Amino acid sequence: MDTTMEPNAGTGRLSRPPGVVFGKIAATALFYIVAILIAVAMFLPFFWSLITSFKPSDEIFSVPLRWLPSHFTLEHYIKAFTTVSFGLYFKNSVILAVAGVIANLFFGSLAGYAFAKLRFRGNMPIFRTLLAAMMIPGIVTMIPSFYVLRHLPLLGGNDLFGSGGMGLLNSFWGIILPGASGTFAVFFMRQFFLTLPSDMMEVARIEGCSEFRIFWNIYLPLTKPALATLSIFTFQAGWNSFLWPMIVLNDPAKATIQMGLQAFSYNNQTDYGPMMAGALIAILPILLLFLLLQKYFVQGIAFSGIKG
Repeated sequence: MDTTMEPNAGTGRLSRPPGVVFGKIAATALFYIVAILIAVAMFLPFFWSLITSFKPSDEIFSVPLRWLPSHFTLEHYIKAFTTVSFGLYFKNSVILAVAGVIANLFFGSLAGYAFAKLRFRGNMPIFRTLLAAMMIPGIVTMIPSFYVLRHLPLLGGNDLFGSGGMGLLNSFWGIILPGASGTFAVFFMRQFFLTLPSDMMEVARIEGCSEFRIFWNIYLPLTKPALATLSIFTFQAGWNSFLWPMIVLNDPAKATIQMGLQAFSYNNQTDYGPMMAGALIAILPILLLFLLLQKYFVQGIAFSGIKG
């Protein structure tokens, strides 16, 4: 079909043939239809969880399936807080997630600044080793990490040779320290620091500023978008962590909210109402954090991948 543009008799401008215009409209409509269908398919599980948390227990798996309850109830939310110490688990998760965010923001940005702005022997080999470490699944390093925490000298009842006690097991430090400076945090901050000019660093050195002061007073305030983005990623990872806290923490008083959700599955049965209520409560901090930092999120993602 000939798609050559023809001049419009009234305006003298070139106009597209009707077939081309119709094809473009059809392609755009098809794109939006597919996008809407995918969005609906992704939203339905969350919608079911939300509605289930407000359904009476006898309507959760009613046949035929009822998407909307006959009446809304808060019994599952009440049960979630009375069956287990959900408030305590929530507080423990907040402590661990916030501590992980603070540690990753400081050490990750400090190491990222060093790799991006400082010239020292072994800079690139060490950084490439760091990138290689990102390819190792976390499940592979769990046994070595557990052994190291268990046998740290002079901690948790251990002697000088790391024997006789429990080390940092069954303590919040056993969760915080292994992830205090994640490889992703270092890589992410390095990429952002590469986008910042080095002229300010040279001028500050001439003025007699120390290297740490250059980092803290000059460069770190410029990385707010990257810090906000990293905060969201780190908080989400720490908040949703389940396997490692379950391995390290044996004291029920130190359990996290993800471990608390497991309490609703017992004797090969699952109490879906309270579990859905607890799961929805568990996502609120992440949702709130994203809403507060969303204006920095896209900017941080865009800038941190410009230079390699």
